[in-house]
Amino acid sequence: MCYYNSISIPKGSTIKIKGKTKELPPIDRPLQSGFEYANWPIIKSNEEDVTLELGHWELIAPWVKSTLEVMKGREQFNTLNATAERLFESKLFIQPALKRRCLVLSSGFYEWRHFKPVGAKKENAYPYFIGLKDKPYFFMAGIYQPWVDIESGESMNTFSIVTTKANGLMEMIHSKKKRMPTILNEEQANAWLDPNINESTIRELASHQIDENLMTFQTLKKSFRNELNPKETFFYAELNEQKLF
Repeated sequence: MCYYNSISIPKGSTIKIKGKTKELPPIDRPLQSGFEYANWPIIKSNEEDVTLELGHWELIAPWVKSTLEVMKGREQFNTLNATAERLFESKLFIQPALKRRCLVLSSGFYEWRHFKPVGAKKENAYPYFIGLKDKPYFFMAGIYQPWVDIESGESMNTFSIVTTKANGLMEMIHSKKKRMPTILNEEQANAWLDPNINESTIRELASHQIDENLMTFQTLKKSFRNELNPKETFFYAELNEQKLF
């Protein structure tokens, strides 16, 4: 599943969403684990505007009342990802899928290939970094849920990355789960943000598998997480500055 993400946006970069060209803030985060339960840049829209905000990566149900409840829930399941095929079967995901869709910015993501070499006693895991050819950053489909901690009064937007069945390349790399994030091109991304699309279109976009020929990958040393040292790399914006444009 998509639990490890990367974003690198140089100064002066722009995107075009819903007919509007927006300048992106420079962001450098070569590695973030979803299990840090930290913030990540997401794009939302309404009738008036498009906004880039920092969202809490972990969709939290509105019926969860406190951070303590959130932490207890993590012992049983995580909501870093939302399975495309279950969006309309899940009490947690159905309303965000219908009404609160977002885009998750990414420059690439990390997965592990599980493989047992000939003669080996056990299976080994080999890390890969996967991105798009000639695309320094791109859009993953996401859903979001505003949430308030009733004990502290803190409010935040929480989100999940939508995942779909793996294409041929990702079947090889993500050999255990055979899943991948739902990656959308610009036209699909605009459609995903459209509040007026119907359930059938939402299902179609959520389950989209990007052409494997548009993807690129590289193998990594198993020590790559320590070498990237994500704790020493920060977003351009302060983490409590929620709105980036």
